[in-house]
Amino acid sequence: MEGSVHSIKKDTEDLVAPSKETGLEVNADKTMYMVMSRDQNAGPSRSVKTDNISFGRVKGCTYVGAILTDQNSIQKEIKSRLKSGNVSFHSVQNRLSSRLLSKNIKIKIYRTIILPVV
Repeated sequence: MEGSVHSIKKDTEDLVAPSKETGLEVNADKTMYMVMSRDQNAGPSRSVKTDNISFGRVKGCTYVGAILTDQNSIQKEIKSRLKSGNVSFHSVQNRLSSRLLSKNIKIKIYRTIILPVV
């Protein structure tokens, strides 16, 4: 675990130094790190300090709509997508059960509204 913290510290130094050269400033409040491991005890949750900036550690985040966790687990992502799929299904449930719409239109509703979410 100590090696990964050292690696993270080196990576943050590689981020902070060039950004200062170009006139950019790294926002420590918005920048955090996550160590991904299948080990339940991936080490203590501590901040990494470099150049008077402290970066905190997080256990999970959402990146491009996908839920990432420090346990490298997919269960939360699956539950989230199923929940979103149920919400989108219930939003069009009346239309899908209507006898006024043809089967082809119902399939198009399913493919355009529900399927992309899941």
